[in-house]
Amino acid sequence: MAGLDFTDQTYFCQREDGAFVGNDPARGPWSADHCHAGPVSGLIVRAAETEIGPEKMLTRLTVDLLRPLPLAGLRVAAETTRHTKTLATTRVAVHDLDDTLCATATTMHLARRDLGAVANVETSAPQLEDAVEGPFPIGEIRHDLPGFAHYSDILYPKDGKQGAGPKTVWMRTPKLLSGEDQSPIQALCPLADCGNGISWNAPTSEMGFMNTDLTVNIHREPVSDWLASSSVSHWQPTGIGMSQSVLFDTQGPVGTALQTLVLFPPV
Repeated sequence: MAGLDFTDQTYFCQREDGAFVGNDPARGPWSADHCHAGPVSGLIVRAAETEIGPEKMLTRLTVDLLRPLPLAGLRVAAETTRHTKTLATTRVAVHDLDDTLCATATTMHLARRDLGAVANVETSAPQLEDAVEGPFPIGEIRHDLPGFAHYSDILYPKDGKQGAGPKTVWMRTPKLLSGEDQSPIQALCPLADCGNGISWNAPTSEMGFMNTDLTVNIHREPVSDWLASSSVSHWQPTGIGMSQSVLFDTQGPVGTALQTLVLFPPV
């Protein structure tokens, strides 16, 4: 399926000292100087998967977003907190170039086994073959520089809903870094952090909706470049909200994503 050419586009480049500098595709919608949290979550997964190794699959990622994530540079470090035959866990820290802590994360990894055929539940899934081109779900961006939305291929289910409210979106995105292949779960992170932007209940001209965290649970590694999210947001008059998403590849569901939201009226 045709789309944007991501051949020369990556979210980050890595300096000789190991720091990651954000490229245009990593720029978020709220500030021209800060990253979208989805690509940064991909860096967190990369660090955790490198720490644990390929024998175990990352099955849960929880990211706490403590401060804005500067495009100018980030350092990502992972440490193992438990490693057994069955499972492993990590703790990951993201600092800016001034060594200010910007985000923390934990991960769970489970050992892979070959059980053959197992009983499973058949669930309906969006069909990529029926999808049609459409705009990035968030129409308003609070700066005029190219960013995450400009470097995301977007499709909607045929006759699918666009605009406010729950909806399903297919997305294809650039790689994290040039010169290396990203893992399937690293590739899932940019979409996983878009639930609030997919399922907004009012446009950003009326209400902002920034997530303070992201939790992704994965039961199967995705196998396709195109990934989908069926998302719904719950907004409360307290200024607190939540986004819930089911994540899919072209073969069916692969996991879920949750975000806690801070709601804020436009200034």
